[in-house]
Amino acid sequence: MQANPLTGRHALVTGAARGIGAEIARTLAAEGAVLTLLGRDRAALLRVADALPGSGHGVVTADVPDPEAVPAAFAQARAERGPVAILVNNAGAAESAPFMKTSMALWQRMLAVNLTGSFLCAQAALPGMLEAGWGRIVNIASTAGQKGYAYVSAYTAAKHGVIGLTRSLALEVARKGVTVNAVCPGYTDTDILRDSISNVVGKTGRSEADALAEFASVNPQRRIVQPAEVADAVRWLCGEGAASVNGQSISVSGGEVT
Repeated sequence: MQANPLTGRHALVTGAARGIGAEIARTLAAEGAVLTLLGRDRAALLRVADALPGSGHGVVTADVPDPEAVPAAFAQARAERGPVAILVNNAGAAESAPFMKTSMALWQRMLAVNLTGSFLCAQAALPGMLEAGWGRIVNIASTAGQKGYAYVSAYTAAKHGVIGLTRSLALEVARKGVTVNAVCPGYTDTDILRDSISNVVGKTGRSEADALAEFASVNPQRRIVQPAEVADAVRWLCGEGAASVNGQSISVSGGEVT
């Protein structure tokens, strides 16, 4: 077995300044990959990049739904670290509202960052993968893309779209050395979950502990998923051992989705 199986691979992770994205970056760097971290907060990205194992890592800034900024950021990443071999579309956002109070602006925000961002980044990365005859695209979706949740219809629709995009693109590139898969975390210990807990506390007056327990109860294991567990699923999908895994939506949710 190769000690660092991703040595020489250039991996770009979006939304990498914190949470799941930062953990994915650390995990891939530990496997030998050279990382480009993409996000909007350059200072936060640099803090993560500076702490990564290995050397040669860097950052680029872009808002993933921006059709001009994304190609420019990928061009910079290619110029500095070579063609992108691994793309992890992790950037995302979640906002809640009852369906009849879901504004057009909220709807468009959820589609833009969660779905359009994945589309644009995949378009920017794919030519280099096809030229090399090898590539991995991993889209971080959600159990919301595999089932429905009340009060997050826009987010759920966007994540269902991510899974549809994953399946379609996987078929297009199946014979070209590129795999496309989705990882679907359940409720995970991230800023998004903490914001959701604060929202519940503010609206209902319940304690943080009670709100956290309610989120954990959805998981048959009665716990919150940890970012490292999501990152390990990504790590596996990026390796040679997962070469036949394509177009899949892997649930990391303790059995919530089976």
